[in-house]
Amino acid sequence: MAEIRIKKINLPATVTVKRFGEILGLPLGTVIAELMKNGILATINEQIDFETASIIAQDLGYEVREEAVETGETMTLEKLIDILKKEKESDTGLQSRPPIVTILGHVDHGKTTLLDTIRKASVAAKESGGITQHISAYQAKKKGRLITFVDTPGHEAFSAMRERGVSIADIAVLVVAADDGVRPQTKEVIEYLLAKKIPTIVAINKIDKPEANVQRVKQGLAENNILVEDWGGQILVSEVSAKQNVGIDGLLENILLVAEVEDFKADFKRDALGVVLESHLDPQKGPVATVLIKTGTLKEGQDIIAGASHGRVRRIEDFTGKRLAEAGPSTPIGLIGLNAAPNTNDILQVVTGKSLTKLEVLRGTSKSQTGKLGDSLNAQKIYKTIEDGKIKKLNIILKSDVQGSLEAIQQILGEMKSDEVAVNYISRGVGNVTESDVRLAQTSGAIIFSFNIETTPVAKRLAETSGVEIKHYRIIYELVEDIKNRLVEMLPPTIERTDFGKMNVLAVFKTGKKDMIVGGKVVSGKITKGCLIDVIRNNNAIGKGRLANLQQNKVDVDEVIQNNECGITFDGETKIKEGDTLACYTEEVKKKTL
Repeated sequence: MAEIRIKKINLPATVTVKRFGEILGLPLGTVIAELMKNGILATINEQIDFETASIIAQDLGYEVREEAVETGETMTLEKLIDILKKEKESDTGLQSRPPIVTILGHVDHGKTTLLDTIRKASVAAKESGGITQHISAYQAKKKGRLITFVDTPGHEAFSAMRERGVSIADIAVLVVAADDGVRPQTKEVIEYLLAKKIPTIVAINKIDKPEANVQRVKQGLAENNILVEDWGGQILVSEVSAKQNVGIDGLLENILLVAEVEDFKADFKRDALGVVLESHLDPQKGPVATVLIKTGTLKEGQDIIAGASHGRVRRIEDFTGKRLAEAGPSTPIGLIGLNAAPNTNDILQVVTGKSLTKLEVLRGTSKSQTGKLGDSLNAQKIYKTIEDGKIKKLNIILKSDVQGSLEAIQQILGEMKSDEVAVNYISRGVGNVTESDVRLAQTSGAIIFSFNIETTPVAKRLAETSGVEIKHYRIIYELVEDIKNRLVEMLPPTIERTDFGKMNVLAVFKTGKKDMIVGGKVVSGKITKGCLIDVIRNNNAIGKGRLANLQQNKVDVDEVIQNNECGITFDGETKIKEGDTLACYTEEVKKKTL
């Protein structure tokens, strides 16, 4: 007798009868009839709970597992990756999806230009400072098949964000400049790709340059355990010139080839799970999140959560701004409907209205927090933090255009280590500088630093009248440098002391109100004119002063060395006695740096 294969399915905490039928792959009539057998009368749009659905499914010969979508606990990127892994292993009801590709490489090796060439739009030329400041995602079509690209910043300071880009991508394209070869950042990326076993394609860029040396690049890759095909390895390589649009078709074909071998799939029928890549506040639309759907299908009208944000899907847009009724796996979308701008890396998940209400209560997010992002502190907490800590703190309010910029700035500032000074974030958020930001800055004595945004006219007037400083920047590193310089100014200076020598006081010739003339013998080192003096009596320093004049044999001199007698004029209020020891030294004040 042939073995009956039991189908495995995942069921959410609650599901509509219609959706239940889709998951089972059965006609609605069959599902409704089975429910009626168990005494349940339900229309196609009514919700049934997991326990009920599980019993019905098991009666129909299915093995049931509950979807790992928490309703009280925040879903993390790690949990999402685990869910996707289990989904792939089950291989039940999965369909092919477009590959998700990220492009990585050393700074200035042409990553952004390559992406611009693929999407036929010039972003590199418009970027301030030549750095990809934001994270975005978009799709390209080759041979009628879609490829999703996730764009991550290329500068070395954005390593955490690059790693995030890799962790949500299926394929990595490693860009290496033909005229520069394998560089430190290239090695760092290679180590990560090999450790995570991510399918990789090498794009050797700038082959149009006279100094290009493709073989040297391949040798450098081989030395770092990346063996390309013509060097006896398995890694596909494309020789390209992003600037001249050479070899781009070949690169896209290689991506499709790897995608065909890897056979990327997802469950289109389940509720959507996605990763927030970016978020910002739009004056007309409100909070807008750029989300990459990883599995399932997101539809207009569904209740959703993303980190601490929640809401209902009001509008889904593709990367060109065109409205979509729904979005499936590997689709990058602009999402409108959340009550607040979510954080980068937050996981978007669909929830029922009942679960959403529970979440609002649990998280205390019933009241709207539109535009609020990060961890604002109230005035009482601010003052307590400053009183409790011995570290001097620079109070700042940080505002930026999008969450990616905010994350990048915080990451760079976080690399400044000091036991004496620190940045104290009073508030962090996306969107223009508003009146409430200025009032918070006034209360906490904070400086407002803004990146790529404006200040509202009301906030500007309030800042002028209340004396609040607002600093605007278009380049991240200029903003960071300003904050760094302010922290350096707060550092207490270092005083370096240089000891020269000591003399024993043998006689006191004159005692004035603030000066004395004494004689003695240099017992160690030397005594120099103009040095500072410590007066030591019975091995204890009892006072300080300055050596105003120095004589040897009644002649003015600049220094007197060991075993010689001398006379000095001492400026200071301490009264010197015979038998005291005078220590001669200098002090140099040096400014600290971070």
